Amino acid sequence: MNVDTETPEGYPDDEPGESVFVETNGVRLHTVQAGPEDGPLVLLLHGFPEFWYGWHDQLRPLVNAGYRVVVPDQRGYNLSDKPDGVDAYHIDELARDVVGLVDALGREKAHVVGHDWGAAVAWWVALHYPERVEKLCAVNVPHPHVFSRTLRRRWDQKLKSWYVLAFQVPAVPELLSRVHNWGLLVRTMRRTSLPGTFTSADFERYREAWNQPGSFRAMVNWYRAIVRDRPSPRRTRVTVPTLVFWGARDQFLKKSMARESVNLCDDGRLMLCEDATHWVHHEEPVRVADALVEFFAE
Repeated sequence: MNVDTETPEGYPDDEPGESVFVETNGVRLHTVQAGPEDGPLVLLLHGFPEFWYGWHDQLRPLVNAGYRVVVPDQRGYNLSDKPDGVDAYHIDELARDVVGLVDALGREKAHVVGHDWGAAVAWWVALHYPERVEKLCAVNVPHPHVFSRTLRRRWDQKLKSWYVLAFQVPAVPELLSRVHNWGLLVRTMRRTSLPGTFTSADFERYREAWNQPGSFRAMVNWYRAIVRDRPSPRRTRVTVPTLVFWGARDQFLKKSMARESVNLCDDGRLMLCEDATHWVHHEEPVRVADALVEFFAE
């Protein structure tokens, strides 16, 4: 591993951890790593349009519980490499990044946690590399079979996912999103979360990440890759112990998909937060952290 001893710009002063760049699967990923080096490994995977900072509320509780916590900027995001072309963001590549990260850290297995796109990657890793996953936690994104089936059958979910098609238009999403200092992204995150979930300081950190050269195009390419290829996992059943954590007021995804996802797990359970939204790990940070610690310790 290549360790950068300088704290990343914008890193909160009260957060544990250090900035570490890791070579994996042909890319260099920026990570934040904290906790005892011999502790059980936990990987926290962020979604769109976040970066490692999306999990900052869970860092300290997991470290205090004795876990080695590694939070990457996934490929295309913030300080990590941003390969050219849509094909570089195929879900198989994103999953191989995670497995390669576990390898680079010298471990056989990890607890893998993901929110939004990070959850999609986490499901894919658990389905294709179950031997590398100790336990899986997916936050507000369903099992890939459940998602694809719901999209085929339910017009209400198709309408909720309209932005995925909008992202297929070349160049336009990148141009529009930058208007008024990333005003569209900021308004969307505020509109779809509970009041006060994101602070002005949070959005300054997000803007800094979105302004990294080539970052937003790479972020959108995740959506372009999934629509062009429409991949289907080789397995249906998830064999590793799985926790699906879901904010019931999610404006992007139907709540019914949470229970359907658990039904495809050999050892699955659902925690539903009725008053939380898609951004449940920000709105209920203590509840999410406590649930993770309890789940991993079982």
